[in-house]
Amino acid sequence: MSKFEQIQQELSQEPKTWLVTGVAGFIGSNLLEKLLKLNQKVIGLENFATGHQYNLDEVKDKVTAESWKNFTFIEGDIRNYGDCEKALTGVDYVLHQAALGSVPRSIADPITTNSANITGFINMLMAAKEQGVKSFTYAASSSTYGDHPALPKVEENIGNPLSPYAVTKYVNELYASVFAKTYGFKAIGLRYFNVFGPRQDPNGAYAAVIPKWTAAMINGEDVFVNGDGETSRDFCFIDNVVEMNILAATASDEAKDEVYNVAVGDRTTLNELYETINSSLTEHGVLIQGNLNYRDFRVGDVRHSQADVSKAKSKLGYTGIYCIGEGISIAMPWYIEFFSNYD
Repeated sequence: MSKFEQIQQELSQEPKTWLVTGVAGFIGSNLLEKLLKLNQKVIGLENFATGHQYNLDEVKDKVTAESWKNFTFIEGDIRNYGDCEKALTGVDYVLHQAALGSVPRSIADPITTNSANITGFINMLMAAKEQGVKSFTYAASSSTYGDHPALPKVEENIGNPLSPYAVTKYVNELYASVFAKTYGFKAIGLRYFNVFGPRQDPNGAYAAVIPKWTAAMINGEDVFVNGDGETSRDFCFIDNVVEMNILAATASDEAKDEVYNVAVGDRTTLNELYETINSSLTEHGVLIQGNLNYRDFRVGDVRHSQADVSKAKSKLGYTGIYCIGEGISIAMPWYIEFFSNYD
């Protein structure tokens, strides 16, 4: 039995109360679904800046009516300290996912990104400390590695940040470390590497590459590659991320005040990604009609990214069993259905 299987069994027998910030977002709604299926009580905080009501509706459809009763929704903003205090009442574990993601968004509007990602973060951290929650797990980012050239990326070695977004996520780590040293309140940061899966928004200017390309290919539109297509990423399926959040939240005190990579430990180029999506769509009977087009590299983008996940495996019992091909295969029916309903 894996560590994750063991933890799920224990949680099902002794339910806890969890707070998921950004609960109507991509990662937040997947965490909500998993926790409710484990018979946990969940409080969700959301301001709908990037989250969607239809994500919550979908979770409601996927869990039992009895499980849904264990969910309490609060519409609020992490930039408002009072909203953070309200949401944290009676909470055991915090999974802090709320943030304004996207490197391009942060370059276009660094002030709003800073407000959500830094002011909002310290509000949550301070309120959680004051409430005496058992653990605080937050979404960090692989963007923190910046211009450090070495591959794979090891948690202890980072470079200079390349975007305002990267700055905000690094500041989160610094604040978490200071809170551990100053107040004895230890958090765990999870450096996500290019997460993808069901309920990741394929629309909008700042959509991630997998849902954006998949959407274009389903609709017979052209796909645009930033650069020569040999840029590579460590694409991580959402179920791996859910596993890591739950392992981190329930980790021993010795494993806290740390950051961990959340990824597969592999690299896929954008050209390879296109072929993988193409093959999966073809298997589902979708005929690709658009063209593949190359354009200039995007400002602030890292050329290559690959994680070393040995620390997560050794200290938290992480398995990260879903590779990119398996993840896309699992997610593809969701994308196809999504566009049949919302196109």
